[in-house]
Amino acid sequence: MQFYTTIQDFTGVYGQQPFMQGLRDKASSVNEGADIHWMDCTGISGTDCYCDDDAQAELNKMMDKAVAESSKDCDKELPGIHFFDNGNYHYNSKLWTDRIHEEFDLVIFDHHPDMQPPRFAGILSCGGWVKEVLDNNRFVRNVVLIGVADHLIEEIKNEPSAEFEKYASRVAFVPESELRACNANEANSSVSLRAEGEAIEALATLRSKSVYISIDKDALSLNDAVTNWDQGSLTFAQLEEVLKNLFATKKILGVDICGERANNQDYPEGIDEGSADLTNNTLNKKIFSLLDLL
Repeated sequence: MQFYTTIQDFTGVYGQQPFMQGLRDKASSVNEGADIHWMDCTGISGTDCYCDDDAQAELNKMMDKAVAESSKDCDKELPGIHFFDNGNYHYNSKLWTDRIHEEFDLVIFDHHPDMQPPRFAGILSCGGWVKEVLDNNRFVRNVVLIGVADHLIEEIKNEPSAEFEKYASRVAFVPESELRACNANEANSSVSLRAEGEAIEALATLRSKSVYISIDKDALSLNDAVTNWDQGSLTFAQLEEVLKNLFATKKILGVDICGERANNQDYPEGIDEGSADLTNNTLNKKIFSLLDLL
């Protein structure tokens, strides 16, 4: 499938990943960079965790330019693969999906539901962007979140306000506990994430012909990714399985990838900044190569 690729670099972390630097080199090449766009976002203020109006305006200009350049030689707009740094910037999925003008379902891999009401009215945040999409995007139909921590799902469902009730019929979860159950049975080669009860029910809610995919790597275990948020139990094999299924059955409108390590963060025992970059470099390359083949 033909894509264009954007890399939104907010913290400089991609400078420590050889694969991502290879994409940057291609983006700067006259002959090779037509479908790869490197966005230096390091100088934009008001972006860390929360994205203020001025920052949104600046990011939207950069996004619009990348989309226009990618589609100028095509008779239709290409879907995009969008990398955008660590999980503090996951709200970029809201900005990218704002550009969709057809009915679609949203599939999210994340250890957190990202459905919190904003702490400050009208401010887009990494912890509330899914709610913003559900509230304001008239084209989104259903949302499936894969890998969310069980206790966070319960908190949303049991909160005293009626906030979640507005979305309950449109939002389905594949909780982390189900992923762990699949992993426990991995010796049985017939075990499939899609064959598990809650997973198949959640994925069955995808009614639209088109799907947008957003991946926060904190849904994955520490074996596959090292992020700046608490992490889940998803394996790359499970991620790959769902992606292959979606690409085989749906029109893909775009794929987002975030979840790098942050600068000066704390690491679990046995992991440091260098090993985190190596792990994330490997995963980014694997995801990009997989999408390139689908």
